[in-house]
This record gives sequence, C-alpha cells and structure tokens, in this order.
Amino acid sequence: MSVALITGSSGLVGSESVNFFARKGFKVVGVDNNFRKLFFGVDGDTNWVKKNLISKFKNYEHLNYDIRNFFKLEKIFKKYKKNIKLIIHSAAQPSHDWAKISPNIDFEVNAKGTLNLLRLTSKFCPEATFIFMSTNKVYGDNPNKLKLIEKKTRYEIKNDHKYFKGIDEKMSIDNNVHSFFGVSKSYADLLVQEYGKNIGLKTACFRAGCITGPNHSGAKLHGFLSYLVKSSLIKKRYSIIGYKGKQVRDNIHSSDLIECFWEFFKKPRRGEVYNTGGGRFSNCSIIEALNFIQEETGVEIKKKISKKNRVGDHIWYISNMKKFKNHFPKWKQKYSTQKIIRELISSINF
Repeated sequence: MSVALITGSSGLVGSESVNFFARKGFKVVGVDNNFRKLFFGVDGDTNWVKKNLISKFKNYEHLNYDIRNFFKLEKIFKKYKKNIKLIIHSAAQPSHDWAKISPNIDFEVNAKGTLNLLRLTSKFCPEATFIFMSTNKVYGDNPNKLKLIEKKTRYEIKNDHKYFKGIDEKMSIDNNVHSFFGVSKSYADLLVQEYGKNIGLKTACFRAGCITGPNHSGAKLHGFLSYLVKSSLIKKRYSIIGYKGKQVRDNIHSSDLIECFWEFFKKPRRGEVYNTGGGRFSNCSIIEALNFIQEETGVEIKKKISKKNRVGDHIWYISNMKKFKNHFPKWKQKYSTQKIIRELISSINF
C-alpha cells in the first residue's frame, strides 16, 4: 500500500490532507503532537480533529511525535521506507507574535523540523513527492512597498499595476523586514528548493496566503478568517490590529489547496515554488469580512481598532496563481471568500 506521511495532521491543512488521501486509498501516517495548544491555548487545541480522524479512517495511523526529534521521525521512515510515496509537511509554528516571544522554538520547529524530514526523505524514499506548506511571509514587507490606494473599506493598487492580478513568485524576498516567523519559514522554503534543485527530490513550496475552512482551530494569534468569524459571532466583538482594518487578505479553502497538492503529486516537478491563495477570485479586507458577517447573520459586531500594526504584516496581499495554473491546468478553484465565510458561520453554534 502507498503511504502518505502528513505532518501537522490535526491542523487545518493536515487534516484536510488526511481526509483526501485516506479516501484515495493511501495508508496515511499522521504526525501531530498538538503543539498548537501550547502556542495558542484552548482555542488552538486540535485534539477534537485527531479523534475525528482516528474514528473515521481505519487506514489512518496517528503518532504524537515532535518533528524536531530526528530519531522519532526516523522510526517512521525506517518502517515504511520506499512505500512512502508522498510527504505533506504542514506542521509549523505559524504565528508572528509567538515567534517574536520565542524565536528559538519557532526556528527549531519551522526550520530544523523541515531539515529533519528532507534528510530522511533523501535517505529512505528519494522518489517520494515532498510538498511543503510555505507562506507568503517569506516576502517580508516587500508587498507593503507597492503604491497603495486607500479606499473606503480596503487598500488597493491600480488596475494597470503589474501586480494587480496578484503577487507572483518573482517578487524578491530580500531587502525588507521579515517577522521572525517569516525568517524561519524562509529558511525552510529555501531548503525544500535546494533538496529539489541540488539533490533531485520532487519538491514544491506552496507559498500560501490565508488558508481557511471549518476544520481550523482558529486562535487570536493565528487563523485569520476562522477566528474572525468565531470571535465575531460568539463574543460579538473583534479586535483589529493596525491599518484601520483595511488590510487585504486573499483566502483559499483548505479543500481547494489539497486539490493543488493532488495535481502536483500526479505530475511532480523538482524544487518548484508556487504562490497559492484566493487571488482576485477570493479576497477581502478585515472590515469587509466583518461587514459581510453582519449582513449574513444580523449580529452587530463591535470593532476595536489598534493603530499599531504587526511587524512584517501585509497591508495588501493577493496571490497570483498563474504559474501553478499553467503547470496544472486541470485545477479549478471552487470557494470564494463569501462561500468560505458562509460555511464557517454554519459550523459555529452562537
């Protein structure tokens, strides 16, 4: 049986990957030690997702391993060896704020954990496809240097701007301010590219914007849209950090993202980088998201706006997926931001 090894298997991307590949008939080995609970408290606890996956799939094996522990991971690779056909590495410390508080743990999880997996893939299953969940934060605050226009509910760029349809992979990651999180993920991103271009592994970095879906254990410090919907409807208030709430995010549903993985797995390449997000099809500002929730539910949401923004945070970011679509023209995006928010609303008891 073909084995799919998925790190961060109880997180949003990981759990969606488990669902998808278990249904495809893979033996799925999930690695997740619920570190999100340490990072984000009760809101970040993913044990409920783990229990659902274990009860749902007989071909799913869950291991509470820490990806920083090379020898624990090595046990998996020694057991399954070349039967491992796919590695989806989505485990991470994903928060700007948390990384600044504890940069050592952030770097160990995001950078060392990725190196451990690449070394083991190269040694035990070099023909496997290796998919890394990267981030648009590798570009630091370079997107903020674009000439932005302030509108009533969002920031925008001109229609004739070269990045109007979204930021592509040619944007530099140099000469700018990164968050500590952006730095650790940049190191991992470059490693994944290097193991593809230098060593010859079938690797890809998916530099995502905001990923979301009902399996997201959204917390204040991570999980933008999921936490926004949850906080707005349960607490009836939301705290906005910087930029008047007009900062623009693109949003890709975890289901659409996993379909990207599937297309890449069927026809892998070496050392590729893909900007991945909702693009012009699916994006919103924070204010626009809150307004839409109010329209859909009738709940009045109190907005508290802090003038101080996060270091390295993007004012406007929309992903250009032209490169991925050119490589994999069968992929189609199904979820708009409005459809995503409606699904999130329906999953919450309020």
